Amino acid sequence: MENLTISDPPPQHGIPPQGPPQQGGGGPMPQMPPPMGRPQQLPAQYFTTAAQLLDLTDKKLMLSLRDGRKMIGILRTWDSYANLVLQSTVERIFVPPGPTNPRGLYADIPVGIFLVRGENVVLLGEIDLDKDDEDPPGYDQADPELVKSLAKQRKADDQKKEKNKVKKLADLGFLGENMGELLL
Repeated sequence: MENLTISDPPPQHGIPPQGPPQQGGGGPMPQMPPPMGRPQQLPAQYFTTAAQLLDLTDKKLMLSLRDGRKMIGILRTWDSYANLVLQSTVERIFVPPGPTNPRGLYADIPVGIFLVRGENVVLLGEIDLDKDDEDPPGYDQADPELVKSLAKQRKADDQKKEKNKVKKLADLGFLGENMGELLL
């Protein structure tokens, strides 16, 4: 598979040139638009289907899931629905820096083999193995139990603030998404 950037022209795998033949003179042939009724072909790097995962098989990935969890593991297999199987997976929990702590904390919790439904993946990316052993910038590694409790506390505080904000907006007549759930 070719490694192309978005600005590279698509490969011309044996497609004959369009338009009338050129006479005399050298130089590049002018690009002709595709004839009417025939869609323009996109280069391979534009595809965002599950087939794009072929290049990532057997590589270490970080996944951001829809529920906010971050999973790090080696992609072993996948299917047409982008369901993924990760091996040697760890869940990485982050506690961002706060007013009392200038640096954030994180912890890795071993999970093992992990199956992820494709619809739950928000973002995935390959991990640079040269920087894999370093702490994320601005974060220090801490005890998993401490990080779990701090993350749970922070999430509860954020939900409380959001609930108060939504109540104030509802009192002013604003209605938003999921208003009924937050007012309970």
